[in-house]
Amino acid sequence: MSLNPRISGWQGQVVWLVGASSGIGRALAERLHAAGSVVVCSARNEVPLNEFVARHPGSQGIALDVTDRDSLQAAAQTLVARHGRLDMVVFCAGHYRAARATAFDLVDALRHDQINYVGALHLLDAVLPVLLRQRGGHLSLVSSVAGYRGLPNSLAYGPTKAALINLAECLYCDLHARGIGVSVVCPGFVDTPLVQQNEHAMPALISADEAARQMLAGWAAGDFSLHFPKRFTRWMRAARYLPDALYFPAVRRVTGL
Repeated sequence: MSLNPRISGWQGQVVWLVGASSGIGRALAERLHAAGSVVVCSARNEVPLNEFVARHPGSQGIALDVTDRDSLQAAAQTLVARHGRLDMVVFCAGHYRAARATAFDLVDALRHDQINYVGALHLLDAVLPVLLRQRGGHLSLVSSVAGYRGLPNSLAYGPTKAALINLAECLYCDLHARGIGVSVVCPGFVDTPLVQQNEHAMPALISADEAARQMLAGWAAGDFSLHFPKRFTRWMRAARYLPDALYFPAVRRVTGL
């Protein structure tokens, strides 16, 4: 059953990708531009944005920092003034460093929170009035399977991704009846600069381009929860229902941590 309006045609669709200088966001920008979308890429680093725009006629780059509420407000106003609408808004921004309670780093934990979660709130503050006024469009938050349950090395990252999953569910409850699509994306291991710092095994690792392909397929199907690759993420989703007495020993066996 489709929980959202199906998006099968991207020609002329105005898509704003926040966090698109590399990784999944950049791969998504490539695919959406090839499909005919008007792609707007945002990130802190202006250089890769300019490089993308130079190679993709009709696209646009707006440098901003998701921790700066005013920069997101200004960008949203600029986009609406130029294009008149927003058809799709995707929050792809993310920060990750492995973290454990035995070496707790408050500064970095708060950085995770400010980028991964508060950054999403800043984006909502900027775009929700636009989407509500339109009575349409789609809002997608990129979370992670790390948000399903607690994991070793995920002390700072996992809670922010769990918050995004809950946030997307709340948004769906409030916005579905108003004609606005909402989805949450929970990838497994994707070969991006963020995960390349990992020293542990990463089962079912996929490319950023494959992740982008899966996202477009999920939106075309009208899905709310997009997770992939399913040969890995189905197990992670199932782990949410394991009793604690089974889950924690299983994590120790699998990870060795």
